Amino acid sequence: MTRYPLMGPLIGLLIVLITPGLAAADVAEDAARWDLLHDMYFKDRPVEEAGGRIRIDAPARAHDAALVPVRIEVEPSLRLKTLSLLVDKNPVPLAATVRFGPASAGGGIETRVRVNEYTNLHVVGETQDGRLLMAAAYVKAAGGCSAPAVKDPQEAMARLGRIKVKLSDRLSPGSPVTAQVMISHPNSSGLQFDQVSRTYIPAHYIQSIVIRAGGQMVLEADTDISIAEDPNLRFSVLPTDGGSLEVVAQDTRGATFTKSVPLTAGPGKDDPAL
Repeated sequence: MTRYPLMGPLIGLLIVLITPGLAAADVAEDAARWDLLHDMYFKDRPVEEAGGRIRIDAPARAHDAALVPVRIEVEPSLRLKTLSLLVDKNPVPLAATVRFGPASAGGGIETRVRVNEYTNLHVVGETQDGRLLMAAAYVKAAGGCSAPAVKDPQEAMARLGRIKVKLSDRLSPGSPVTAQVMISHPNSSGLQFDQVSRTYIPAHYIQSIVIRAGGQMVLEADTDISIAEDPNLRFSVLPTDGGSLEVVAQDTRGATFTKSVPLTAGPGKDDPAL
């Protein structure tokens, strides 16, 4: 026999009554955090809702908090100068700032980020006339910034800086093509704990990626610890006749990694470098 027969219903009623208040408090906290980030990264510049012109596609509940896929879609008619991706509650919220050049075929990108706790993601695009447009998505994930690396440390260092480039099979000069750049790098956040040495692994990550096509700038990306291990970037490029796609990446220890692949039609577009 249950000693307190009304206890279960009472607890359930309390949860129902309290939860809306908690949800309202969470919304207010998220809004206050975004106001802080707005002031930190965009100063007094007004930021407008993108209204569907910019969209974030991210999992509502991430399978792996250390490898959360994020796709940013931009309306084709909307030409952007820059794109900033923020993971609001991460220790370093600004994951990446991307500046687009004349060889870019659009402002959409895909990458993978670390998510430290349940949080909003924000993306802010700067248009050619200087307006700032914002979109947001909520992701449920935790522990991504302190999660141990997937690869063995010795293996990761042996492959440090290797770059793989994938291109669409059909290339035509002047027609947009999708490209993917993958860089082998542990991208250590400084928050990961080494169980052998019993110390924190020093931060060591890719901090800049520059991509050119036929000598023209496609994009420049400044990246930080919120970008996942083995940085991965997918984007659109306008190929040039007989040109090459050139990638230059630099990490926080001053190491520079490079890769060049021809932008020509035909097979062999899946570079097996990694």
